[in-house]
Amino acid sequence: MGGILRLVVAWATVGAFTWFGKGWLADLASPLWATGLFAWLLGAILWAAFGVVHEAEELAERLGEPLGTLVLTLSIVVIEVVLVSAVMLSAKDAPTLGRDTMFAVLMIVLNGVVGLGLLIGGIRHHQQSYNLQGASAFLAVIIPLTTIALVIPNFTTSTSDGTLTTLQAVTFSVFTVALYGVFLLIQTGRHSDFFKESGAATAADAPKRPPPEAGQILRHFVLLIANILPIVLLSKSLATILDHGIAALGAPSALGGVLIAAIVFTPEAISALKAIARNELQRAINLCLGAATSTVGLTVPAILAVGLITGQTVVLGLKPTEMALLTVTLILSTLTFSGLRTTVLEGAVHLILFFVYVVLIFSP
Repeated sequence: MGGILRLVVAWATVGAFTWFGKGWLADLASPLWATGLFAWLLGAILWAAFGVVHEAEELAERLGEPLGTLVLTLSIVVIEVVLVSAVMLSAKDAPTLGRDTMFAVLMIVLNGVVGLGLLIGGIRHHQQSYNLQGASAFLAVIIPLTTIALVIPNFTTSTSDGTLTTLQAVTFSVFTVALYGVFLLIQTGRHSDFFKESGAATAADAPKRPPPEAGQILRHFVLLIANILPIVLLSKSLATILDHGIAALGAPSALGGVLIAAIVFTPEAISALKAIARNELQRAINLCLGAATSTVGLTVPAILAVGLITGQTVVLGLKPTEMALLTVTLILSTLTFSGLRTTVLEGAVHLILFFVYVVLIFSP
């Protein structure tokens, strides 16, 4: 019943903004009116995002790991790409939005969610184990992807201010997609065991489970799409209000990326924290590190494509303080997931880095 109500509200919101949205968004001078529209859209989009998570978890139950978390991660990243593209096309002058969103996702996921999760898990279970090979595989891809996308543009000499030439944008996009594609083949193919609990039974030893029902899989897949589409259709309206609000408040431009990242990854973050509380650290790692991997692997080509097609400038290179924070985060993540167990200490350190990031948004 809750799922039906969620869809009704989401699609009713889509209908309302399709018919009346142009007039509603034409005059956002009234702060009360603009805030009301933003709250309505934000609530509808978040509720639909929770629907995406629910249906993806139902698919995960039937498909098993790592395919289950992969479906959820890719669904969330599709929403992120759509929202970023919508804001870029709406604002027409948001050169750093894609960079800010990707960096926000990395900080929220790798420091905020991971830190809070390890803190909760350490308090509740003292120590938690996971599959070291899977975490190492994620980090082996995250480190070069983030370096290519967010660091190297600051040191190229063909352009300035962290931008890329057309040749660099095209080739870097191809390299990024290729590396992410190879990782997906590894994750879903011959090394899928890397992304399962380290003590899980092998395929030969595991008890036979009945094959998933095609009808149930199709049903949840259709519902997954039905929850994603309203988010996609409402993204342009949300982008208009978001752009107006940041300009009116004189807020830091990076706040737009933070809000998009928070909107998109809140349901997935809650899912990861619930998994850690159940002592399912491996599933949480698949969600968090998978989100970081797919964000850079898919968002970079998308925003570069939007920039090339529309002629907009896309700035990818991070500021010096952000590069330093990213470097520390990657080193810390490598240390955190270099052993077989995690404790409260790792969680506390990651959280401190997240709080430093929040402070730097408002006081760079």
